[in-house]
Amino acid sequence: MQARKKYVLLGLCMCCWLLLYYWGGLQERLLGLITHKRGEVARPWPSWLDRDLLPGYADQAELQNDGGSGDSPRQRRQSWAGIYKDSRCRMDTCFDFARCQGQSGFRVYIYPPEKGERVSESYHKILTSVVESRYYTSDPREACLFVLGIDTLDRDQLSTQFVPNVDERIRGYPLWNDGRNHVIFNLYSGTWPNYTEDLGFNVGQAILAKASLNTEHFRPGFDISIPLFSKEHPQKGGERGWLVRNTVPPRRKYLLMFKGKRYLTGIGSDTRNALHHIHNGKDIVSLTTCRHGKDWEKHKDTRCDHDNQEYERFDYQELLHNSTFCLVPRGRRLGSFRFLESLQAACIPVLLSNGWELPFSDVIQWNQAVIEGDERLLLQVPSTVRAVGIDRVLALRQRTQMLWEAYFSSVDKIVLTTLEIIKDRVYSHISRNKFMWNALPGGLLVLPEYSTHLAHYPFYYLNLGKPEFTAVIHATSPLVSQSQPIMKLLQVVSKSKYCSQIIILWNSEKPPPHRSKWPPMPVPLIITDGRRKTSSRFLPHAAIETEAVLSLDEDTVLLTSEIDFAFHVWRSFPERIVGYPPRSHFWDPVKKAWGYTSKWTNEYSIVLTGAAFYHRYYHHLFSHYLPSSLRVLVDRTSNCEDILMNFLVSSVTNLPPIKVAQRKQYKEMPTLQTAPWVNPEHFTQRQECVSTFASWFGYMPLVHSQFRLDPVLFKDHVSVLRKRYKDLERV
Repeated sequence: MQARKKYVLLGLCMCCWLLLYYWGGLQERLLGLITHKRGEVARPWPSWLDRDLLPGYADQAELQNDGGSGDSPRQRRQSWAGIYKDSRCRMDTCFDFARCQGQSGFRVYIYPPEKGERVSESYHKILTSVVESRYYTSDPREACLFVLGIDTLDRDQLSTQFVPNVDERIRGYPLWNDGRNHVIFNLYSGTWPNYTEDLGFNVGQAILAKASLNTEHFRPGFDISIPLFSKEHPQKGGERGWLVRNTVPPRRKYLLMFKGKRYLTGIGSDTRNALHHIHNGKDIVSLTTCRHGKDWEKHKDTRCDHDNQEYERFDYQELLHNSTFCLVPRGRRLGSFRFLESLQAACIPVLLSNGWELPFSDVIQWNQAVIEGDERLLLQVPSTVRAVGIDRVLALRQRTQMLWEAYFSSVDKIVLTTLEIIKDRVYSHISRNKFMWNALPGGLLVLPEYSTHLAHYPFYYLNLGKPEFTAVIHATSPLVSQSQPIMKLLQVVSKSKYCSQIIILWNSEKPPPHRSKWPPMPVPLIITDGRRKTSSRFLPHAAIETEAVLSLDEDTVLLTSEIDFAFHVWRSFPERIVGYPPRSHFWDPVKKAWGYTSKWTNEYSIVLTGAAFYHRYYHHLFSHYLPSSLRVLVDRTSNCEDILMNFLVSSVTNLPPIKVAQRKQYKEMPTLQTAPWVNPEHFTQRQECVSTFASWFGYMPLVHSQFRLDPVLFKDHVSVLRKRYKDLERV
């Protein structure tokens, strides 16, 4: 009985299968008879009963034509393989490390421009950034990396900046070597209508630093994705981010915004044509216009007039300043100017650009700064951003500001980030880790030659080591008497229980006296030749073993208790300069230049290094990060080294120095007749230095402050016996 049931069930299954096969085949044959055309294959589309009620993204003809490039994935891969024959390049297969192992180290050479060669404004900025960097060399024999003098930024054949015959020209370079150890910068590739990745020449084994890179074509660990930036992007400095500190609440007037072009046809039109579906005119503003291009009226659709009218109702800058999230859809290419604009505005980017390799993706953790959407799931974007909590919103916005100011605010930073990423690959044993790249102050200000350990840097607050400091005294006067100020200063500093050693940087024209001429002290005393260079006081001397450095002029007058208190303050603010004598800068609207003042006011932006604590890492930055031209200026004038150090530290921290307990002995004490500040030109030189330094940084990094720290109970009307710093009461 059981066997009969099995056979019956098996027979029924066979009948059902035959019926499905028969009716399915019959339907296909009938459809073929109805729509049969010679050489055409029938493509049945489902007939939706409620099609009129559904919002359409495109009609059937557009869907069948794909509305895009018209190339299949296989065709695109074949096209790419024809252009980039070394698509499997990696650093260990297509880069000559031997060129970077000599005494010159990591050096970059730029091919000289040919006679009559013109380059675009953006490429000129890139070349200028390389030339002004610490890696530039004019000798190709010293070079580890080569940059073309030919403008390769715009490879759109319809562009006026397109440079023809690049393939023939680069093959004529004797150092080309199929592109090995070369880096090629590019912002625009391909042309209408498909905008492929075609650069019009074979890059060979060259590293491609390119905007709008597709993940399919990106060579991991070899190519570098860079952001798309406009020709107005500043060379240096750049504007600060728009996020005000401690902005509460983190959400703004508009939840989500976009305002930009709508493409009616061609690649990129699918995404932008659909953006109107999420616009509600209240907390979500998504505006597009088809009023662009020469003949937009020929192609406009029924929505164009309404979209253009709605587009004019809102101001783009107002939307940027008042939106929590900013849509960054793809344009003709994967990248968009909206990306950098959103980062600067602290408007969290919501990306709609499938397949885009984000800028500097090798080192930047973009999931901490952006939200990556899917072009195919546009209608889910509003609910996605609404679900982001307030804490997450604030964290994302803060990270956009860190990334903007560290890597994207100027062409200089974009180019230097590209070079530093390549350098980290070449010297992987002394490279930055992901934390260094993604934490303040950013990878460009962390020099791994100094150390690869986070605890050795002042801005991570991990470990300050033993509570000790090294005093560095800058001596310029010959020792002729035991009553000179430097003798008393040595006694005062050596009495501090935190003093580990004292280094005298001898910069006098006469040779230093014998050790027996110096007073006996409880700590080691080291005499170092400063070679009569003012900048030598900030050289990374090997004798400095402590994290804290106390910089002193030879005529400084301090008490031991003052030194101890300042050191305690510095332990709480190790990334800043902590000291006594303050100065300030100001903007002179008449001269239209920055000025310098030594007037005693409640506000300051500079603490002179004649009596100040700072971290020894700033010695390394001063010597290896700043250009030699600024150090030459300091040595030539024997002036401004303290101002330059304040510029450097404030550019790293974006914070002012810290002034400790007010003393006016610096103002009232008798000055030496040989002191440099007795010269009337001294103050004029310092005025000029402030403007020169601001010009190199590209902005004014100094920050004003009215903050001053005094000891607890200092100046209070209580017993002196209760006070820790008793000697300060007599000041």
